Amino acid sequence: MSQAPLVLVDGSSYLYRAFHALPPLTTSKGLPTGAVKGVLNMLKSLRKQYPDSPFAVVFDAKGGTFRDEMYAEYKANRPSMPDDMRVQIEPLHQSVIALGFPLLCVEGVEADDVIGTLARSSAAADRPVIISTGDKDMAQLVDGHITLVNTMSGSSMDVEGVKEKFGVAPEQIIDYLALMGDSSDNIPGVPGIGPKTASGLLVGVNGGLTELYANLDIVPTLPIRGAKTLPAKLEEHKEMAFLSYQLATIKVDVPLDIGLDDLQMGAEDPAKLYELYTLLEFKSWINDLDRDAKRQELSAAAEPAPAGDLFSPRAEEAPAAPTEAAYETILDQARFDVWLEKLNNAKLFAFDSETTGIDAQQAQLVGLSFAVQANEAAYIPLTHSYIGVPEQLDRDTVLRALKPILEDPNKLKVGQHAKFDMNILANCAIGGDQNEGITVRGIAFDTMLESYVLNSTATRHDMDSLAQKYLDHTTVSFQDIAGKGAKQLTFDQIALEQAGPYAAEDADITLRLHQTLFEKLSAIPSLASVLTDIEIPLVPVLARIERQGAFVDAELLGIQSIELGNKMVALEREAFEIAGEEFNLGSPKQLGVILYEKLGLPVLKKTAKGQPSTAEEVLAKLAEDDHRLPKVLMEHRSMSKLKSTYTDRLPEQINPRTGRIHTSYHQAVASTGRLSSSDPNLQNIPVRTAEGRRIRQAFVAPKGYKLLAADYSQIELRIMAHLSKDEGLMNAFRNNLDVHTATAAEVFKVELSEVTSDQRRGAKAINFGLIYGMGAQKLGKDIGVDTKTAKAYIDTYFARYPGVREYMERTRKQAADQGYVETFFGRRLYLPEINSNKPQERAAAERTAINAPMQGTAADIIKKAMVAVDNWLASSGLDAKVILQVHDELVLEVREDLVDQVSQEIRLHMSEAAKLDVPLLVEVGVGNNWDEAH
Repeated sequence: MSQAPLVLVDGSSYLYRAFHALPPLTTSKGLPTGAVKGVLNMLKSLRKQYPDSPFAVVFDAKGGTFRDEMYAEYKANRPSMPDDMRVQIEPLHQSVIALGFPLLCVEGVEADDVIGTLARSSAAADRPVIISTGDKDMAQLVDGHITLVNTMSGSSMDVEGVKEKFGVAPEQIIDYLALMGDSSDNIPGVPGIGPKTASGLLVGVNGGLTELYANLDIVPTLPIRGAKTLPAKLEEHKEMAFLSYQLATIKVDVPLDIGLDDLQMGAEDPAKLYELYTLLEFKSWINDLDRDAKRQELSAAAEPAPAGDLFSPRAEEAPAAPTEAAYETILDQARFDVWLEKLNNAKLFAFDSETTGIDAQQAQLVGLSFAVQANEAAYIPLTHSYIGVPEQLDRDTVLRALKPILEDPNKLKVGQHAKFDMNILANCAIGGDQNEGITVRGIAFDTMLESYVLNSTATRHDMDSLAQKYLDHTTVSFQDIAGKGAKQLTFDQIALEQAGPYAAEDADITLRLHQTLFEKLSAIPSLASVLTDIEIPLVPVLARIERQGAFVDAELLGIQSIELGNKMVALEREAFEIAGEEFNLGSPKQLGVILYEKLGLPVLKKTAKGQPSTAEEVLAKLAEDDHRLPKVLMEHRSMSKLKSTYTDRLPEQINPRTGRIHTSYHQAVASTGRLSSSDPNLQNIPVRTAEGRRIRQAFVAPKGYKLLAADYSQIELRIMAHLSKDEGLMNAFRNNLDVHTATAAEVFKVELSEVTSDQRRGAKAINFGLIYGMGAQKLGKDIGVDTKTAKAYIDTYFARYPGVREYMERTRKQAADQGYVETFFGRRLYLPEINSNKPQERAAAERTAINAPMQGTAADIIKKAMVAVDNWLASSGLDAKVILQVHDELVLEVREDLVDQVSQEIRLHMSEAAKLDVPLLVEVGVGNNWDEAH
């Protein structure tokens, strides 16, 4: 017999909805009662539907929450609660309790967070959950165990229901809300992105916000209106999008001192109900009570404790470590010696560093934790500095003792995002010597990468998420021990009583996750090979590139900022001249008046309030139609973006210790295996405009050195030739023909020597467009022909290269049959929407299925090339270092007299990174700056 579901009621949501949706009721004395009656009716109905279920009715507590600390404007536009609603809260709470329902209010979080925590906990125990709410935010909680019901409308929503309503899966709802925002809560989102665009973006990249930002280059190819202008808009509002993501995320780890047993329905309190119903003048319910018992019996009933005493909120302490775990904080030499012996004898151990921050190039080491077997771990504090801290072991003595173990390649280690710890230890400056750190060797596993390789889209790959998913364990979060917002402590300020168990748990969970994840990977040899042959060897390579950094000419960037500023002023003047008056270029209202009322431009789209839209995609479409002012506005926005994101920002990101910029590379973000970077994001520096290329000119070689850029030529097309086995395409590459010219000759039926530049450009659009699933309409628009002509070109292409069409059809079928596609090296990308009954979702998944093997194989090849080049540089001892990786390109800093030798070797190692049926061509450029070398 199946368990009765846990029923969680969003009391605050229903209070608001009942107040605004139901007819107002008042007592004879003028007391408003309509919302109370509406909510109680709903609760009574739920009780009849689920008579055997435990319940919790959850309301927002008074005061602010962590979201207000995160974003001062959170819910700022929501009008203050009407007095007629406020006076109903207390009698409603009292009535809920008197009916026997457990009532919860927890300070510092919203009702959604309490519901999310209880729902996830119950679902983890395989108990079904019903969440009664009217809020769309809750859709993010829906899974195989959790269903939403709207008791007022009688509707329900499971996983398929969420997909049908919102166009995205429940796990994408947070990303969906982050993109489109939520006006009711004043979550900003990305301006101009509505529900359809948000769902289209997420479906198009087959992932969430992180995957979207890692794949902005494919956004213009997606079947979304205004897709061309979306990358710039998304990049401009990236910070706000990720803030919105945090604001929209329902917490599922709120510390609660209650369990399922505490949520069992209690007995009704007839005396209290009679008192409340009399106050509220609910005469029919009073009559019901009269029929159940005599009035004198009701009057004699004992009154319960006031509502505020039941489940009253209190300060919560951080969750304790699991009772079975043996964690210790090492403060004396004897215990440290014991652990040194354990580490020396261990076949494999997990380690983790605690630091003062998350910038691996500037954060300071605070302590280290280790685990040698499950549920046994230790933390060695080194530099905690709060008042009253116990005496710690000498930092340099500990590091020198650990150095031989950590640097021994034969002592195998596992970390969670081990690259960060490697950089911290490399920069730890033992004895104050910046040149004496710890070069960690022997990283055999990384749980973040194990999860990523196992399934790049199944979950986030941070330790807390992985522990919850694979170990059913809720870890102690950093906020639990450090606090939140401006008052958050750095780790060196946290008391050892809290810091020790937290840090030891990190190492313990890392080891336990590895034991679970690698067993799963080992069952799929191709995935285990991707981990051990590609991802793990790349970790130290990326760590070295990050530490090396790149020189940037801050003075040149300053000059460019001034020039961009001047161009923006000139464009502003031009806009004023066209408009015939001055106006605020950033004001949608003023812009709308100028564009539509004064200039009479066509209205292509309206806002939710019915006003003509001035969103970026609208301006882009108007600019495409040769309207002068939208063109000027778009150019102004482009200049503004370059200035704020690059020329103004890059000088601020120069590390004061090294004088270089140190980006961070991410292996476990893009679902296809591609690397991404941040702080700064070097993958998105524009190269198609003169202004964008000038930014690359600021990346310079130091005196006596040159920058060398080695780039794979048309690698994805070469991979397409290999995968499709199309003889025509393979012959073009084998004969070292210009593939775009060769394609033009085939499509336009002319000799190679007769191909014009326009024909080659059209062929190039076809070659690359087909990889991304471009249709005839989009192709026609790109190359300036009608849709019928573009379709004829595509048909001719497939007739000349039939293997490409066969590959596409074969890949679609394989994806539908097995639910995933693979790269040349066996990396998998799972496609949950490949068999969707919604044509748009299925089509997007099919496009991804065709493109992912090429994009993923290209990513794997450049990763293998990076490892090969790094190994060669290390063995050769030459004065040359890789300083940047961007897409299919490696950038090296090379001593001038070694340029020819390094160029030759780089070509060799990169071209041999994979054995395809067509050659890999590597183009090498050299210059004093990145733009010259590219």
